[in-house]
Amino acid sequence: MQRKGLDDNIEKLKNEMLIMGSKVEKAIENSIDALKKQDIELAEKVMKSDDQIDNYELELEEMCTRLIATQQPVARDLRTIIVISKLATDLERVGDHASNIAKMVIKIGKEPLIKPLIDIPRMNDIVIYRLRESLKAFIEQDVELAHKIAKEDEEVDLLDEQILRELLTFMMEEPSTIKQATSLIFISRFLERIGDHATNICERVIYMSTGDWDVSY
Repeated sequence: MQRKGLDDNIEKLKNEMLIMGSKVEKAIENSIDALKKQDIELAEKVMKSDDQIDNYELELEEMCTRLIATQQPVARDLRTIIVISKLATDLERVGDHASNIAKMVIKIGKEPLIKPLIDIPRMNDIVIYRLRESLKAFIEQDVELAHKIAKEDEEVDLLDEQILRELLTFMMEEPSTIKQATSLIFISRFLERIGDHATNICERVIYMSTGDWDVSY
């Protein structure tokens, strides 16, 4: 009976974490949509949604702590609960980055964009895919998928570097672009950090399955 109770509670934790993950994913999508459309109202909506994401993290951490205290799980069960708690923290920080992107969108406002948005939306698609797949690896306990997604982090890093170089060129050639270019650089950097959190999730999946934090790709 105790075993079934523990299994049910762990399943509940997973479901709550997936709900949190879907809200975080929507926040990222909305923040970049707000940039593309220069939609201030949508950007403000993203910032408001961050409180809800924060609350999910607190609730998940409380559930994890209570489950460890009352059920005294061991081995893989304990690792799973610990990993869910860590994943909640990663997702909360991703939500923070989405909110920070929204702040930059509001800062840019309705000012005409200095260049067509190509690499930032592309970067956004990649990080959302990586985040989604990292959570899939967790739910399916797929170590191979976790390794694969972790290895793909370099693509996001390279795009971030490319965007930085291009925008620095704009700033040097036309000082009037400095303010907006700086905001776009920050947006790129926030997306890069979201990619880092997807990698963190993959590493935690590998630990959950193997018990080893020493991850090599």
